[in-house]
Amino acid sequence: MLSRDELREQLVQTRIAGDVATSRENNLDHYSSLANGDAYYALGLTFDQPWSYRDILALMAKSAGVVADPSHRWGQDTIDPELTIDAIDAMAERIAAVLARPGARVLIATGHPTGLLAVHLPLAALCVAKGARLLTPGEGWTYAGSGFGRPRRIRYLQDVAMLDDKGALVHTHDADPMRHMLGELDGDLPDLVIADHGWAGAAGEAGVPTVAFADCNDPGLFVGEAEGKIDVVVPLDDNVLPRYYAPLTDRLVTRVSQALPV
Repeated sequence: MLSRDELREQLVQTRIAGDVATSRENNLDHYSSLANGDAYYALGLTFDQPWSYRDILALMAKSAGVVADPSHRWGQDTIDPELTIDAIDAMAERIAAVLARPGARVLIATGHPTGLLAVHLPLAALCVAKGARLLTPGEGWTYAGSGFGRPRRIRYLQDVAMLDDKGALVHTHDADPMRHMLGELDGDLPDLVIADHGWAGAAGEAGVPTVAFADCNDPGLFVGEAEGKIDVVVPLDDNVLPRYYAPLTDRLVTRVSQALPV
């Protein structure tokens, strides 16, 4: 496992954090859309209080490390690697607390199979190795997703849920698949969901303990964390080359293992 300083440098070099690829314009557009009530950016969550554009920007500066200055409207935006590492460690503690229970039931899903699947698969393997049961509800369920109305189907790869579109794994922000999966469990909810995008939002909205990964242009999950519906959100660029996530994943898996009783 890399030291904290080494990991911070690696996160910046690979642009998982630091100067990220997500533009300032894109971030602010999404913050404004969420503040204006666009449900797409809420990622399956509802909120207990109104969140203005300025409130959301301030929260994202605090939780993800984007530039706090509202007059900075174009160009480069940032994720603070220290916040990424802090959240990874907090996520590890939360996962370990669940895995310490005999027969823990865990559900893992990703809306970013081209990137974050590289993180979720080792977490799935870790959960199984530590005696957890990975749930796979809804396999094969098909719906008309937000991808131009084409049918999308829940598919599992090594017990990680994703969507496919005629054989191709696809990116999604949709919350409907997780809602369906939880509904199929008929009240026998997981002990933990590890997810991102709408998969995480829908789980948190349903009251399931949830830890999540989110980019700085996905403010809904951070607002959910601020309101207590999501336990931990790790800020990161969610679509760099999969191999770049290996050191971050190694720290997460190692920290979980260290926190569990021998």
